This record gives sequence, C-alpha cells and structure tokens, in this order.
Amino acid sequence: MSTPYPFLAGFMLGIMLGVAVLYGLCAYSRRNRAGATNIKGYLDLIPDLSSEQRDKVQEIRRTFLPRVHAIREDLRRERAELARLLFTEPVDRNAIHGVAEQILAHQSELEREVIEHILEERDLLTPAQKERFHEIIVEQFSSGGLGVHDVKGRH
Repeated sequence: MSTPYPFLAGFMLGIMLGVAVLYGLCAYSRRNRAGATNIKGYLDLIPDLSSEQRDKVQEIRRTFLPRVHAIREDLRRERAELARLLFTEPVDRNAIHGVAEQILAHQSELEREVIEHILEERDLLTPAQKERFHEIIVEQFSSGGLGVHDVKGRH
C-alpha cells in the first residue's frame, strides 16, 4: 500500500507553479498597460530628447492636447447621436446625413490639428531624431488612423 504524500506534494507544487506563472503574467500585463498610458504623443517614443526639447514639447502639448480632446469628445457625442438616429422610427435621413457631415468635419479638423502638431514637433528635432520621428509616424499611421492621436488610439 503506497502513501498519498508524493502525489499530494506534486499536486501542491503544480498549484504553486501555476499561481507563480499567473502572478508573473499579471505583473507583466500591468507594467505594459502603465507604460502605454504614459504616451501622450509621438515624441514620447523618442528616448534621446534633451531636457530643453522635452520642455518645449510640454509647452506645445499644453494647447494641443485640450484642443484635440475637445474634438474627440465632439466625435464621440456625434457618433452616439448617429447610432441613436439610425434606429429611431421613423428614419430621418436628413438628420442622419447632417450628423454624418458633422462627424466628417470633426475628423478633418482632427487631421489638421495633428498635422500641424507634427510639423511643430518636427522643428524641435535633430536630423537623427527626425529620421526616427519619420519611422514612428509611418508606423503609427500604417493602421489607417492617426496613431496615438486618433479617437480609437486613446481608448
């Protein structure tokens, strides 16, 4: 007759290893999420900015970020209104198309703001940093949006 102790020891060891792996995955995930939320703009992805450059970036962002935030809020509100109108009876096509036009206008406004912001930030960079900045912009825009400044990029 064998004792259940080796089985129990193996079972407990397996549980402890499973808990350790889950803890590690949670810590890794938490660290990645914390890092992602600290990115407020493309230049946060360039590690070798001088303190003077960082100060100028912060000045630029003091006006840029609130403007972009307001546009994003308008877009969210208008998209919610569009969703409501799409399922309201009777269908009011004029209202639907009017809200769609407002959405398009705000999307264009957001594009213009981001373009001007990129041009303003680009002027702060050294030639090597500009090259890296270009790579970042291409990568960020490759999904079809505005990267970190897009509406979906923030949520």
